[in-house]
Amino acid sequence: MKIGCHLSVANGFYKAGLQAVSIGANSFQFFTRNPRGGRAKELNLSDLDKLRTLMKEHDFGSILAHGSYTMNLCSNKEETREYAKNLLRDDLKRVAQIPGAIYVFHPGSHVKQGAEKGIEYIIEALNEAITEPLDVVVCLEAMSGKGTEIGRSFEELQRIIEGVKYNENLGVCVDTCHLYSAGYDIIDNLENVLNDFDEILGLNRLKAVHLNDSKMPFNSNKDRHERIGEGTLGLEGILRLINHPVFKNIPFNLETPNEINGYAEEINLLKSNIT
Repeated sequence: MKIGCHLSVANGFYKAGLQAVSIGANSFQFFTRNPRGGRAKELNLSDLDKLRTLMKEHDFGSILAHGSYTMNLCSNKEETREYAKNLLRDDLKRVAQIPGAIYVFHPGSHVKQGAEKGIEYIIEALNEAITEPLDVVVCLEAMSGKGTEIGRSFEELQRIIEGVKYNENLGVCVDTCHLYSAGYDIIDNLENVLNDFDEILGLNRLKAVHLNDSKMPFNSNKDRHERIGEGTLGLEGILRLINHPVFKNIPFNLETPNEINGYAEEINLLKSNIT
């Protein structure tokens, strides 16, 4: 099982990797820059080399580089879209230098322009940023459907992907809380959800999982994460999901409301229940 949690890289990627190892993790997620935007810290190539060695020694899976929350590629304001495009281009250059990194970002919110227009803007931005085949895997995150979010359905994600010319390494990061809140019953109808994903997107597009319980009920379109086993998904359903063969070798990362000790407990719980 490849599992980790969201960690800070403020003190370097190698130290984040050491922290992951200390809690039994073999993956982790980090923000590419301040989640509210701003200039990214310059990469230290020596630090990244040490991380690369550590990841090999401890059999890490992919790590997740999460884009800024302020990166709205389908805003109703042109200056906001241009700012987001600049962040996207910069992030892709940086992530290409980070060992084993998958880039994950929220598709954006159309701000009452309508999903069609929002999807059009996202496709435009991705085609401008990806002008040749990429080595980096880039993941659209499946969203809960709150407000005017794009990515609340597999169909919306597929329309974006098929609109991008060089889409070979475009994929999807699913979030268990988001899926459940968006009306995909991964607890009682997991097989049907996976079949739908396969028919619409193809399981080869499934690249990463944010593993979270939810504070909110099914089909609520609310994004409120909960600790594993303490929310509406429940421990039994989450364990059934992580043991499904579709998720073998897919990196799981926790975004539950926890401190580092809580993450260690959850990772131990999940690893001890892998069959």
